[in-house]
Amino acid sequence: MNRYSRMAVAGLALLWAYAAHAQEQVITALHAFPPSLIYTQSFLEFVDDVNREGEGVIRINVLGGPEVIGLSQQPYAVRNGVVDMAYTAASFYAGTLPERDALISSNSNAIHARQSGGIELLNRIHQRKMGVYYLGWFDSGIKYNLYTINKPAVDDNGDLALPGLRLRSNPVYDAFFTDYLKAQPISLPTTDVYSALERSVVNATGWTQIGMSDLGWDKFLRYRIDPAFYSTDMGVIVNLESWNKLSTEARTILQRVAIEHERDSALRFAKAARQQQKELEQNGMTPFVLQGEAARNYLDAAREASWRRMKRYMKHQPGGLSHYQELIDKFNEPSVEPSDQ
Repeated sequence: MNRYSRMAVAGLALLWAYAAHAQEQVITALHAFPPSLIYTQSFLEFVDDVNREGEGVIRINVLGGPEVIGLSQQPYAVRNGVVDMAYTAASFYAGTLPERDALISSNSNAIHARQSGGIELLNRIHQRKMGVYYLGWFDSGIKYNLYTINKPAVDDNGDLALPGLRLRSNPVYDAFFTDYLKAQPISLPTTDVYSALERSVVNATGWTQIGMSDLGWDKFLRYRIDPAFYSTDMGVIVNLESWNKLSTEARTILQRVAIEHERDSALRFAKAARQQQKELEQNGMTPFVLQGEAARNYLDAAREASWRRMKRYMKHQPGGLSHYQELIDKFNEPSVEPSDQ
């Protein structure tokens, strides 16, 4: 092959590479929390997997986190097409989609909910009510604990008593603690909690079983109340028009990698939760364990508060309670029944 032939071949290769790159579809994305948090790191691993496996077909361009668009506004930025994708908590759009309580009150994880059809059902509801495609329930199965600065106490019945409670608010657990502890939560975004604990604006907060040391809150919070309750509701939503514009191959890659990440993150985070809770105890955090009937009352109160809230808001939306029982069935292992609230 002479020099001109080699140049022609090289030129054709460049043209083919350019054409392949030109056909690559790009979607923009946001994440709810700062990059230092383990949850954000999990999402960024998913992005890397998509970009590697979808090279030339689909690429996710991460714009940033709450410094770009506030975490509570991110879901609506996706719905309105400002960005294509967000890794966010379903709690941030609970007013639009009260069915999100099926995630919170789940006693299982995404592996079970994917197999049962729960995630597919939730996806259909997302599309109908919010105009977004629910790609996957990430980092699932991780529960919450209530953490306090001051040592907790119990009343004469053995139930939890927290006099002088100043509880940081969160849409996940507000209903539970308002009903159970008669608390008046103080609303604060995650990014403001460190300074609020430092200045004693709040002296208690709920948080998941992982990620506390990433935030530095364990510098102030010295007690963990057991048992753990609820489940995390982090997931990925995609603007429905953006999803429909993707090629079949791009959608297939995105969904396949999301399902793989659902499973991998659930297993990995369960292991991380055990390890991180052990490390918190080694660094001075003391478990405060409710016993017997008091523990059952605590967990029942959490579950019932979530189901009551879901039922109350679903009643007033299109479709009413048509999927209420089905959601509970599909997001829980057998033997969990809603009370008639």
